[in-house]
Amino acid sequence: MRGDDGRRRCWWGASTPDYAVYHDEEWGRAVTDDRGLYERMVLEGFQSGLSWLTILRKRENFRAAFDNFEIEAVAAFTERDVERLLNDAGIVRHRGKIKAAIANARAVAAMHAEGESLARLVWSHAPARRRRAPRELADLPASTPESTALSKDLKKRGFRFVGPTTAYALMQACGLVNDHVEGCWVRAEVEALSSPQDG
Repeated sequence: MRGDDGRRRCWWGASTPDYAVYHDEEWGRAVTDDRGLYERMVLEGFQSGLSWLTILRKRENFRAAFDNFEIEAVAAFTERDVERLLNDAGIVRHRGKIKAAIANARAVAAMHAEGESLARLVWSHAPARRRRAPRELADLPASTPESTALSKDLKKRGFRFVGPTTAYALMQACGLVNDHVEGCWVRAEVEALSSPQDG
């Protein structure tokens, strides 16, 4: 779809100004730090069953509610914090998802204590080869063998709300796969940024 600025984007990336900024500046670009990956994992988990636009528009509220997604800080949250978050109208108030966000912070903190990193774990599941550029929505899988393997690996370590579909959405958002459609200006930029690492 061609946006008001004349640039061609994925159909969803031109649908609202919020989506355009996220599409152009973030989605599909490599996220390689644990805090950044944890934030996106939490947001993808909260998105389950909802519109991503809802989550995007509440993102700053989520950051405030979850101490800017500082892993060790969220890992120390108590039941009192769960109740505080359940009363925070600025976020999605879902007990299971809130508790999963805290459990996931604790799982990452446990990895840190063992000298491991979430980034290393997540990126170890990046596909070995690139797929052809998708042309339409039907070309995008809901999950892949790699996202299924990532999901299993995360669950084994105590992570929650990280099924294969959520794991694939995380992979798309964080640049493990480039699912910008053929002709999208961001796709070419993401390919150019990632190509030196591939050689």
